Amino acid sequence: MSSLMTKELILHFENMIYLPFLLTILNKDRETIDNMPFKLKRPYLQLVDQAIKCAESDLRNTRIYMKRQQYKILQGTKDKLFTEYVFYYNGYEDHRKYLHYQLRNRTEELISVYFHQVTIEENPNRKNSWGSV
Repeated sequence: MSSLMTKELILHFENMIYLPFLLTILNKDRETIDNMPFKLKRPYLQLVDQAIKCAESDLRNTRIYMKRQQYKILQGTKDKLFTEYVFYYNGYEDHRKYLHYQLRNRTEELISVYFHQVTIEENPNRKNSWGSV
């Protein structure tokens, strides 16, 4: 039945998996940065705060979409290697297993994506002293 799911629909369901992980990590990292003896911690905190805001917005939009479509996701069984998620959509039920290292690696990729997005959005035409971005 998973063939009935479009790539876009899978992305919405996976946002419901990955974005909460991402937000947990970013909030813990923010707390760590705030408590570390950095000389100039404000730029790091601003970067993390902006990434958190973007991720929260994306998660909020995903939740709204899921609710409107009456889609649902539940965590299923979990063992040493896998976590199963159950996707409910259009009267169907799709069970998918995700390797723990896959979950970690994808979350790490998303952190890079959100940091990169923040730096581009805040400074789209920023030039350094050598004229390059």
